[in-house]
Amino acid sequence: MKERGLVDFFEQYLEKPALFKNKIILQSNYTPEHITHRDEQIEQIAKILAPALRGDKPSNVFIYGKTGTGKTLTARYTAQHLETVARQKKIPLKVIYLNCKLKKLADTEYRLIAQLLREYGREIPATGLPTDEVYHIFFNTVDKEKQNLILILDEIDQLIGKEGDELLYNLTRINSELKNAQITLIGISNDLTFTDTLDPRVKSSLGEEEIVFPPYNALQIQQILKERAKLAFAPEALEEGLLEKCAAYAAREHGDARRALELLRVAAELAERENNSQVAIEHLDKAEHKIESDRILESVTNQPKQYQVALFSILFACSQKQGVYTGEIYSLYEQNCTRTGLRPLTQRRISDVIAELDMLGIINAKVISKGRYGRTREISISTNDTITQKIKGILTEELGLAWNSS
Repeated sequence: MKERGLVDFFEQYLEKPALFKNKIILQSNYTPEHITHRDEQIEQIAKILAPALRGDKPSNVFIYGKTGTGKTLTARYTAQHLETVARQKKIPLKVIYLNCKLKKLADTEYRLIAQLLREYGREIPATGLPTDEVYHIFFNTVDKEKQNLILILDEIDQLIGKEGDELLYNLTRINSELKNAQITLIGISNDLTFTDTLDPRVKSSLGEEEIVFPPYNALQIQQILKERAKLAFAPEALEEGLLEKCAAYAAREHGDARRALELLRVAAELAERENNSQVAIEHLDKAEHKIESDRILESVTNQPKQYQVALFSILFACSQKQGVYTGEIYSLYEQNCTRTGLRPLTQRRISDVIAELDMLGIINAKVISKGRYGRTREISISTNDTITQKIKGILTEELGLAWNSS
């Protein structure tokens, strides 16, 4: 597009009536004034945290549920209201939210504690100090004055998967040494079983309460979409029946309201790019395909290094021949661990990793019987060539491995 043509394009874009009135309403980080269909969970969290207003330490809480069931939204919404009351009443209370899935923020114990310190206005270098020293600075900073610190760790299972449970143990152990401050943990996870793998001493020190969020049904998602759509879109921007269809899609995906909102937003963006005056049902199908591709690539990027090495090994083995088995993958995985300086996981653990990659839809791992030699998995790639090539690019960059030398 030539320079003048580009100027004309942008000017014409501004002249077109907009489909969106406020796109932020459909984004996952938006907190509505009222949260629909989560009154019971809000009340549960509020009752657990309320003692902080009297200077007492609330119990640690673990919140479980599938993606898009309102866990993060509800926890942050309740904590924000708690913080508002504390501020009005001049009660010393601080809430910090961290997403453990974000690599630059919480992919190591050091970085997570350094980020907590930044929330207190203390700048810590990204690397370089001993972890014990960073803990010492954090301890002194938090304990400088009487306060309740409520620490929300979202996707906490991601952190435990990368760093083990030492961090949780250290954070709970700090409480017994603090003289002025108290720390309460709110852990949020999509994995209902992740605490089963924790060291018994960590589980004991947590003494946590648990809240499980059920999935939304199609009617509940429909109501959430209607409430958001009123605020997000211009009048007549949506084709009749679009919200119902969008809710049905999301209910099929285990009641994921976040996915429904994302599907609606992406469908509208596609309609806008096609110069449509209305978001049609056909745009939902296109949006679903686009989101699925993006989801897989984001998932690959956010996987722990061990998972990435396993997937790299699978992709390489499958590019060499058809019909690849678990044992062959493990042998290649061990070699790639050596090349990247990682300590290999056991073959049994890599079997679990393969099963998880299968669930994500990146590979297909079919269990086959080998008679008296037991059972194994025959592995193939599930993604199309375009996405597979993008995955290869992500992994070679993340791991620093050359594809042709594997």
